[in-house]
Amino acid sequence: MTNHSLRSSSKRSLLILALVLIPAVKVLAQQSPLAAGAEPVFATASYAQPAYLQPSYVEASYVQPTESREMEHRFWDRENSILFAAVGASAAADFCVTRANLASGGRELNPVTRVFAGSTTGLAFNFIGETVGSMGISYFFHKTGHHRLERLTSFANIGNSGFAVTYGLTHR
Repeated sequence: MTNHSLRSSSKRSLLILALVLIPAVKVLAQQSPLAAGAEPVFATASYAQPAYLQPSYVEASYVQPTESREMEHRFWDRENSILFAAVGASAAADFCVTRANLASGGRELNPVTRVFAGSTTGLAFNFIGETVGSMGISYFFHKTGHHRLERLTSFANIGNSGFAVTYGLTHR
């Protein structure tokens, strides 16, 4: 055997040994009270066992979650309406700044938006699509019960557009 194949086979052997020993160590670590040195107590019909020696049974039951403010809100509630209006306003501001920069010879830095930057109509559809996409993702999170992510999606979009507007205004 060559030195390389010997090293490779010993690595495989160590891996197999580790895969066998790790579960075995976990099983051995979970000792019963009898294995730890406690004496067995046998119950007979002549006397009752103390409560701490009687077997206990846990009955599983489904617990209905309590209705919280986050769980019961409608999708088009006041907070989402305000957030979606802010998403639309920030997208409109981003559109205006981007269009003005492109008209004065600037270039679009976002590679997705760059595809639509050739015309005003294409650019407008891009920003409308971003707004509707953000609302769609929020709706998905609402339907799947992830209400914090539902709100966070709008905040992330507002922050993204706000950053783009700020960057566009400072780099004219």
